[in-house]
Amino acid sequence: MEAVLTIDSLKKYYGKSANQTKALDGITFQVMPGEFLGIMGSSGSGKSTLLNCIATVSRPDEGDIFLKGVRVQSLKGRRLAEYRGRQIGYLFQNFELLDNLTGQENILLPLSIHNIPEETGRKYLQQLADYLEIRDVLNKFPAQMSGGQKQRVAAARALILEPRIVLADEPTGALDSRNARALMEKLAGLNRDRGTTILMVTHNSNAASYCGRILFIRDGKILHELRREVPEESRQDFYRRILKVTAQLEGGSANVL
Repeated sequence: MEAVLTIDSLKKYYGKSANQTKALDGITFQVMPGEFLGIMGSSGSGKSTLLNCIATVSRPDEGDIFLKGVRVQSLKGRRLAEYRGRQIGYLFQNFELLDNLTGQENILLPLSIHNIPEETGRKYLQQLADYLEIRDVLNKFPAQMSGGQKQRVAAARALILEPRIVLADEPTGALDSRNARALMEKLAGLNRDRGTTILMVTHNSNAASYCGRILFIRDGKILHELRREVPEESRQDFYRRILKVTAQLEGGSANVL
């Protein structure tokens, strides 16, 4: 089976000489179709830099990024715009909804940007609205929504063009525990029931426990990989293993086996 996303020896450095920061220091991994992969690490570990490189917000200094075998750094013009808008969906921590648009208008905005007739996405919009339980806020503006509703609207916007992979950047970071749990259950359901491929960056162990595999990074390097033993292992058991690894890594040990 061909990987959806391949990260090969990716490096991203900031500064020079003694003051150089190695945000990414030779990271290599793959994301397979239908996988829910989590990237965990403390602040400054390289998580956000990694997502920014995949999203082409930032350009790596070395290494390659491939989406279904196509080298992302070689994309230009229309192909790059299509990659950013249609091949990847981005779920931000702070929603990034436009205040002057309704929920439905925010969700359908990617279709307008990419000159796709709205009718193409309206049927899928209704399916997403039902699944994410946001039908009652489609005609409301963001100021009229709760934080959980905003993030679920943002999730629908990230999914409306049915991208190959959804990049989620600390999606529960601005939510309380109840709304965070509700969002993660919806994302896990989309992954399980619809085969949506998700790459999620998080520092939250509870959110990470919904993933099937987790990569732990520190100082721009992958230190450990943890897989959920499906279906034998419950989410609660996986959560406890995540906590154990996190505690050992934060204690400075790379030996967590």
